[in-house]
Amino acid sequence: MQHKADFSVDRRLFRQVLLAAVIGALAVGAAAVLLGLIHLCSNLFFYQRFSFANSSPAQHQLGLWVIGLPVLGGLIVGLMARYGSSKIRGHGIPEAIEAILFGQSRLSLRVALLKPLSSAIVIGSGGPFGAEGPIIMTGGSLGSLIAQRFHLSAAERKTLLVAGATAGMTAVFGTPVAAVLLAVELLLFELRPRSLVPVAIACAVAGFLRPLLIASEPLFAVQTAPVGPEALFGCLVAGIASGLLCTLLSWSLYRVEDLFGKLPLHWMWWPALGGLAIGIGGYFQPRALGIGFDVIGDLLHNHLLLGAALALLLVKAVIWVIALGSGTSGGVLAPLLMLGAGLGAALGHVLPGDHGALWPLVCMAATLAGVLGAPLTAVVFALGLSHDLNALLPLLLTVTVAYTVTIVIAKRSIMTEKIARRGLHIYREYSVDPLERHEVSEVMSHAQVPLAAGQAFALPRETCRAVAGRMVALGLESLAVVRDAQSREVIGVVSRSDLLKGTLAVHQEESLA
Repeated sequence: MQHKADFSVDRRLFRQVLLAAVIGALAVGAAAVLLGLIHLCSNLFFYQRFSFANSSPAQHQLGLWVIGLPVLGGLIVGLMARYGSSKIRGHGIPEAIEAILFGQSRLSLRVALLKPLSSAIVIGSGGPFGAEGPIIMTGGSLGSLIAQRFHLSAAERKTLLVAGATAGMTAVFGTPVAAVLLAVELLLFELRPRSLVPVAIACAVAGFLRPLLIASEPLFAVQTAPVGPEALFGCLVAGIASGLLCTLLSWSLYRVEDLFGKLPLHWMWWPALGGLAIGIGGYFQPRALGIGFDVIGDLLHNHLLLGAALALLLVKAVIWVIALGSGTSGGVLAPLLMLGAGLGAALGHVLPGDHGALWPLVCMAATLAGVLGAPLTAVVFALGLSHDLNALLPLLLTVTVAYTVTIVIAKRSIMTEKIARRGLHIYREYSVDPLERHEVSEVMSHAQVPLAAGQAFALPRETCRAVAGRMVALGLESLAVVRDAQSREVIGVVSRSDLLKGTLAVHQEESLA
């Protein structure tokens, strides 16, 4: 008796692994170019100098003129989107998901070139965004283009698109394991060796090569003290508060997007209007401009007074929501990290115990989990950014509570709401397909039917899923089952209703006794 294998694997996996390794290396180079472009644009806009040095917009001496810089950046990007590619609009992740699920994982060279450039202009002119969304889109485009060059299937293109996207995230943040989990929870919509192995290889390669071009140390290294049962109540409060913040941010973002949609102006002009909000907010709170990694670090180390931190974060939240709702280009992870860390810093003044950076760290992760709908990614992401293992249990509890709050209150996340507004529904739960678990030999009937020349047939060892797909493609209600492809000896017949027998166990498990 031949036993079934645990996984479905063929030799094409090895080609995928080799291509994924190349894509991982290219993604690091793309991330380095993107960060360099952001630094260059920031220096040009705020300091009128040609330099790739990392400089904060908050140190500018422009006075009221600073209000016009994000407007100019938004105007440039609006023109690029209108006459270059409208796919550069938005923060990148929803666009990648849409390409995966509804576009057969095809992305263009134009997007790969224009997305990082447009994001660099927006962020460099003061946009309150992160670099991760653009690099996810750019890395994904690289993976998709390479897959198209080798004429791979749509499933294989998806794998390489996701490999490029997550390798790019690894290059920006230095969190390869979190990037792999992001692929599993948000991008792949499956957990199979054919996709997991290449993605993990790409992220590992990117992680090894990152120190050569970007950095080797963690972005926000902190060390909290070990916590005991006394932190349990605080984690529950922090999780609920973070979940409510996520819901408020999502609701606000799409109300703002609706308001922009009612304007009697072409969408090309919207980023300039969003830039005006950025400029005004940045005039009063200069540290709200740009990516803001320095602000996140200060929040984690409690270097900001409560009043100053709340004012800064309020401005950041408002200009981020308005700018993102205008359809400009930029990532969401860095702003979410800052807003979550700010919430935690505020809660640290009222929660019992002196836990230092713990509450900013766990709220940062919880906010990310609630907005992305990816709790495992958020936990490991926070650990990768901080290298603080003492925070593991508080992170797990706080993130889970926040995730629960958001999925109960909101139907969709920021990531999927944009796609749903285009009439495309995404169902993010997945489990083992019962048609994949059963073979034709288990469900077929043994009736004898003649096999005509050229007629399609099924093999006993094929999965019900594979045969069901063939039936739909051929428009057939049943297929003859043959012993093997060589002899073509008919041993039975399988119908569409036969294929559904495997779902009976699922129905019984889900039904009340």
